[in-house]
Amino acid sequence: MATSPRHVSIAPLLKKLSAPAPQDNYVGAEDIALAFSRSFEDRLNGTQLAALLTLLHSTGKDRHPDVIAKCAEAMRDAAVHVDKQKLKKVVGKRKRGLGEYRGGLCDIAGTGGDAHSTFNISTTASIIASPILLMAKHGNRAQTSMSGSADVLNAISPRPPKIEALTAEHLPEVYEHTNYTFLLAPNFHPGMRYAATVRRELGLRTIFNLMGPLANPVDSHIETRLYGVAYQELGPIYAQALLLSGATKALVVCGQEDLDEISCAGKTNCWLLRESVNPKYQDRGGPDDEDDEGTSDDEAPAPYVAQVEKFVIEPADFGLPRHPLSEVGGGKLPRQNAEVLMSILRNERSPDDPVLHFVLMNVAALLVVSGACEADSCESGEVIKERGPAGGRWKEGVRKARWCIESGKALDEFQKFIDFTNRL
Repeated sequence: MATSPRHVSIAPLLKKLSAPAPQDNYVGAEDIALAFSRSFEDRLNGTQLAALLTLLHSTGKDRHPDVIAKCAEAMRDAAVHVDKQKLKKVVGKRKRGLGEYRGGLCDIAGTGGDAHSTFNISTTASIIASPILLMAKHGNRAQTSMSGSADVLNAISPRPPKIEALTAEHLPEVYEHTNYTFLLAPNFHPGMRYAATVRRELGLRTIFNLMGPLANPVDSHIETRLYGVAYQELGPIYAQALLLSGATKALVVCGQEDLDEISCAGKTNCWLLRESVNPKYQDRGGPDDEDDEGTSDDEAPAPYVAQVEKFVIEPADFGLPRHPLSEVGGGKLPRQNAEVLMSILRNERSPDDPVLHFVLMNVAALLVVSGACEADSCESGEVIKERGPAGGRWKEGVRKARWCIESGKALDEFQKFIDFTNRL
């Protein structure tokens, strides 16, 4: 029964979710996702949305892989349309493949909410990786910290990128000028504004934190993902949600301190989606057969499949020392974090700087998972072929990450992004 001309009621779903034991409170992931799709259309009133978020949290259903995957899909479906064919054409022209990296888009992000208030690691790492990888960093203003990814970019001096100006219409064009792009969530997910007040006033971590990284508006073009989660139990759940979402090359990480980054202070639990060729795809010429005109992506079998592999990594595997989290704190004003970010890009930090080491590990992990570290050709210096946990060339990842900074290439890609967005 409608509660207003535009609102629909989800009272039956809420009643089912709230049923006490031993009553059946099972609700399918599709029904939960449908309720969220109504909120993106402003057809769900705030009271019922708050009740839905709270019940999902209290029942633990917001930690079910199928619920996370389906709700993220609903969020992507409600996003502003990006011209997929135009984007695919532009990305294909870049021919950025290296080693086992095929030249697709890449993303690195955390779910937030870990309460550690560390420096903007994933944002900085996304820029540093851009000389090697095509980055499509999806982010927003601060939700659970002092300085979110959008906040720190807006505080860049003397001229920040105009991230608010980069819309779906301009997205393909940006890759004609630079390898780096930042996708401001509100530009692509306008329906999220209807939930903003409820999220803020609830004051608790909700499924929206988990949906965010999986709702990248160019998800179908993303080849490699590195996502951090805020507590250990969520690691295998999130890896499974990625599998259900169709991801095949990804790494989910959680530092031993319940940190949504690869920790510089000790061990990090990792869940790797290890990619392999889909046998059903072989009959079409294999994943390297680009001549698929006339066959839609929906009709064709997935080129790759994946299985989850768990392992543990620590700074020594990257050839780096440990640093306590107290030495890599963020939580300051965005302007201060922006100054640190730019000092890293300008290669002004000491080679032994704790924040630099923290960033390098996370860049290296993204490069390893992408497959770029499998290339034996090198930009400068000797390739490090030593392998560590899960067979990854983690030290080679650090070497490549340092090259991105020391060569000035990372700063150059970021400057191109700044220049392009300021012309919009």
